[in-house]
Amino acid sequence: MNTYYIKASNAVEIIVSLEEQIRLGVLKPGESLPAIRELAQQIGVSPNTVATAYAKLRDAGLVVSDGRRGTTVALPPSHGDMLTELPAGLIDLASGNVDGNLLPSLNAAWLARQGSLTGYDASGDASCLLDVARHWLTKEHLPSAEMGVFSGTLEAIAIALRLRVTPGARVWVEDPCWPPLLALLASLRIKPVPLPVDAHGCLVPEPDKQVMAMILTLRAHNPTGATLSEERLNAMAALMQQQPHTLFIWDGYWGPIADQSLPKLNLPANWLYILSVSKFLGPDLRVAVVSGSAAIVADMRRQQSLGPRWVSLLLQKLAAHLWLESEQNKVLSYAQQSYAARRAALVHSLADLGLDIPITGEGLHVWLPVADEASTLQALAAKGWGVQAGHPFRLQSPPAIRISLGNLTVEEASVLARDIVSSLHRPKRSWI
Repeated sequence: MNTYYIKASNAVEIIVSLEEQIRLGVLKPGESLPAIRELAQQIGVSPNTVATAYAKLRDAGLVVSDGRRGTTVALPPSHGDMLTELPAGLIDLASGNVDGNLLPSLNAAWLARQGSLTGYDASGDASCLLDVARHWLTKEHLPSAEMGVFSGTLEAIAIALRLRVTPGARVWVEDPCWPPLLALLASLRIKPVPLPVDAHGCLVPEPDKQVMAMILTLRAHNPTGATLSEERLNAMAALMQQQPHTLFIWDGYWGPIADQSLPKLNLPANWLYILSVSKFLGPDLRVAVVSGSAAIVADMRRQQSLGPRWVSLLLQKLAAHLWLESEQNKVLSYAQQSYAARRAALVHSLADLGLDIPITGEGLHVWLPVADEASTLQALAAKGWGVQAGHPFRLQSPPAIRISLGNLTVEEASVLARDIVSSLHRPKRSWI
């Protein structure tokens, strides 16, 4: 790099200049930036000034620093790059897909009764979906005065963060964390602040007025399966009372197939609850219902009106129909029992072999700490199992693997448990 790229006399000008070069593609992903002292000498400023600029760019996710290797332009965030590619022929316990046999079936007769598709004048939220969601929110002890419908959890989170969190700011997230959320934060140049997860959910941090949002999974946390205890939830709510400017986002994706309802909470000033229908009605139904503080929901709906404008009313009506039908036909309770049985079978089989899972939890995933992720994946693949490496989910948490239960039967759980224990206890190679 040479002085042509940067003409600046203070940290702000250095940041603006480098950010422009990165966004224009003059500075390529992975390209090295000059050392701090080198750049300071080139443009005639203090090394502390350059260090400050680099730190701000790093916080915004535009550059990364790696000790002696120096500072480089960050690679563009991509969820696809964060997951393990599964070799053909393995039983897929890696992708995190739900069991399609536990989803409600589409009804052609119902679809035929919907008549012609509506036009641009019919934008908005379907009252039938809001009604069934309002009934659910009442069970969850959550207000439903302000609601909206969006195209999935990630879209709702993205809109809320764009409205309330500035680039370079910090946001509390669980560690391990859902990889698409980490990719989203990177794309928005928002810095994740990791909160460790234990059997009672993520730990409650000390107050920090510099943190602008907290994003939590209420139940069946992906990837650990942890569910926030009532004590932990109340502690989180108390924390938010201390910093009313912070946006408290709850991801309630496990929703109607959760083991228990939420306790009644003392809600903070700025909160947002998001319920996607993906896990209990089907991932291809890109519908999520939100409830929250009046100001944030109103702002989100206004922002939505400037982009996609609305979620397909046909999809909304279909989601409402399937939701009601699934409740009436006990499809949701059967799905809850089936996932719970698979989880219990695997956890108990591992315990019988002397391997205890630190977080038993609920939901679609089991999180197993391991000494070496790559060798464990390789050993299980040799036995016919494809599981997910933990590194895409981890910020500071130790190595682990994620085992998804969507394609696992109760009968297979004991075989998988034996193969896991065998893979973890493989003799180490000795070199002569």
